[in-house]
Amino acid sequence: MPCLSEQESRSLLEWARQAIVLAVTESQLPASIPKDGIFGERRGVFVTLHVCGRLRGCIGVIESQEPLGESIVRCAVGAALRDPRFSPLREEELEELEIEISLLSPAEPIRPDQIEIGRHGLLIAYEKQRGLLLPQVATEHRFNRTQFLEEACRKAGLPRQAWNQDDVQVLGFTCEVFSEGRRRSKE
Repeated sequence: MPCLSEQESRSLLEWARQAIVLAVTESQLPASIPKDGIFGERRGVFVTLHVCGRLRGCIGVIESQEPLGESIVRCAVGAALRDPRFSPLREEELEELEIEISLLSPAEPIRPDQIEIGRHGLLIAYEKQRGLLLPQVATEHRFNRTQFLEEACRKAGLPRQAWNQDDVQVLGFTCEVFSEGRRRSKE
């Protein structure tokens, strides 16, 4: 997964902010969505919102069925208005809003001993249950490998030790993470 240029990441962040502001202030989505360059790629993406340094929403898609420009609108607006853990973002919060975008590599099977904290994100899957944690979650919460696996299982609605079962898939991925304040790659 090639790294984005500074201009590409800045353009994606500006696009996410534009969609959020329009949705929060006017209850609308952008009339037209760019499809050229990076906006036309199909990649998994998560948009994470912080207000005053606190998590305010996070929505994403693991495997995009649509161009990145459309996915970012859907995820950014979803994180702002429809993350079930939070009330909808209010207009007065926009000034303190910081947007972070995580572009995902394809998820592939990974053995627990291959997981590198801070580099890999995890997707736990069993039948229709899925739980995903971005790489930065393990670092922010100071998880070790076992804790990271257990939390991904918990998020999937599975018992914490389910990752040990043969019929449970443990998939890893990396992310290119950038925000309005910083940029880092987890490749």
